[in-house]
Amino acid sequence: MKTSIEERIKEAKQYGIQCLKDEADAIRNLTEQLDDSFEKAVKMIYSCHGKVIVTGVGKSGNIGAKIAATLASTGTPAFFINPLDVYHGDLGVMTSEDVVLALSNSGQTDELLRFIPMVLHMNVPIISMTSNPDSLLAKYSNAHIKVWVDHEACPLNLAPTSSTTAALAMGDALAVALMIVRDFKPRDFAQFHPGGELGRKLLTMAEDVMRTEDLPVISKDMHLGEAIIHVSKGKLGLGVSLENGRVIGLITDGDIRRAMEKWQAEFFNKTVSDIMTRNPKQVSPKTKISEIQRIMHDNKIHSVLVVDKENHLMGVVDSYAATLL
Repeated sequence: MKTSIEERIKEAKQYGIQCLKDEADAIRNLTEQLDDSFEKAVKMIYSCHGKVIVTGVGKSGNIGAKIAATLASTGTPAFFINPLDVYHGDLGVMTSEDVVLALSNSGQTDELLRFIPMVLHMNVPIISMTSNPDSLLAKYSNAHIKVWVDHEACPLNLAPTSSTTAALAMGDALAVALMIVRDFKPRDFAQFHPGGELGRKLLTMAEDVMRTEDLPVISKDMHLGEAIIHVSKGKLGLGVSLENGRVIGLITDGDIRRAMEKWQAEFFNKTVSDIMTRNPKQVSPKTKISEIQRIMHDNKIHSVLVVDKENHLMGVVDSYAATLL
C-alpha cells in the first residue's frame, strides 16, 4: 500500500539515520581494503618534488577538489584540475616533478581516461582511487588505492553517496598519513591558516599582547596593607615582587584574601614575603599564546609573567589578553 507524503515525512529521521549508518559502514569497510598500495602512494607524494595534481569528473571531481584543499592546508602542495580543462591550456601547469591523484569510482570515466595518455607522455606518476582494481585507470597507475562500497546510501543505489563519502575519507587518510610522515606540527598548520582563529593563536606570541606599562611592582618587605593598594591600581589582580629588576615572587588578590582570613587582625603586620609565590609561572616573550593558554588552564591561573633570559620582568599576559584572539 502506497504511503502518503505526510507519512513519509514523519519517517524522514529514520531515512537519515539509515543513510548515516550506510555511509559509516562504507568508511569502516575501507580499513580492510588498505594494502601496500596506500603506503606506496604516501611515499610517492612525500617524495614528490613538485605538486599533487588531483583530478576527477562529476562528483568525483567535487571530492577531488576537497582532497586537494586538505592536502594543501596540511603541508602537501596540491590543487585540483578538471580533466576537461586540460584541452584548453591547463595542462601547462603540470611538470615531470608532479604526481597525479586521479579519482573515478568506476575507473572507466571516459573524460578522465582521455587525460591519462597526456600524463603518461610527460612521465608523471599516477595514483588512482577507484572501486575497480581491474579498471583501465588502475591498470595505468603506479599505485592504486581501492575504494569499494557494497552499496550506495541512495535508496535507488544510484546517486553517489556512500562511494563519495568513502573517497573523501580515503583522501583524509592520505593527508593525515602525510602529516605524520612529515612531522607536521601545529605551528606548520598555522602558517597555512594565518587568517583564522587557530592561526592567530599559534602565531601570536607573548610579546604581542603582554602589558608592559604601569605594572603592579611591589617589594618583598612591603606591608600587605600597602600591597593591596598597588594590586588594586594595577587592575591585573596581582603584584610582582622584584629584586634588582628580577622576579622573586608574586602575590594575587586571592592570596591577599586568604591571608586576611588566616591572620585577621595580624594581617597588616605581615609583608609580601609572607604570602608570595616564589616560583610564579613565567614565559619568554616568544612563547606562543596557545602555549600560554595551556599553562593557564593546567595550573588554574589567570596571568603569567613575561621575563627575559636573566629573569627581568618584561610584561604580564592575563587571561583576557590571551582570549581576545
